[in-house]
Amino acid sequence: MARPKADLPAAAAIRALVDGEGRLAVRVTPGARVESLEIADGRLLAKVRVKPEDGKATEAVLALIAQGLGVGVSRLKLLRGATSREKLVGIVD
Repeated sequence: MARPKADLPAAAAIRALVDGEGRLAVRVTPGARVESLEIADGRLLAKVRVKPEDGKATEAVLALIAQGLGVGVSRLKLLRGATSREKLVGIVD
């Protein structure tokens, strides 16, 4: 059985959360049943299916955010939170 597509908000809604310095605060839930991005309390909530092992969940989060923004993963940079559920992602122009 195929996995369902990720539930993503509009790219404009995600971009509205980016601060003046191009940073996006993200709260991650690894090992979720369904991959999704949600907006709550002024930050992005990312749920990924991947378990938090060897940075795989972080890579999955960056890929999901890139998909939600409609940009390549190379345009995103992890600024803080490599081993934390609270991450700060920079968007490179």
